[in-house]
Amino acid sequence: MKKSFQILSLVFLFAFSSLGYAGAVNINTADAKTIAKNLKGVGLKKAQAIVIYRKKHGAFKTVESLAKVKGIGFKTVEKNRANISIVMIKGK
Repeated sequence: MKKSFQILSLVFLFAFSSLGYAGAVNINTADAKTIAKNLKGVGLKKAQAIVIYRKKHGAFKTVESLAKVKGIGFKTVEKNRANISIVMIKGK
């Protein structure tokens, strides 16, 4: 069921990304530039902190766990909830 949800999430993401909606960003795989470009209130420095945190602590398991990154608060998470994806990559 979890795998089906991940696949469905990817299909949904790709289906709407070509329609001009704000792009969802997978915070478990995106580089700092992509994160900064797609999340409101997250500049390159905060985006780099997200990438560093992810490398040190592993993949984010929930959207809310993004608030554990220094400089990213719950308000930033809530403001960007619709644009944050946490699709897990097998083996990571």
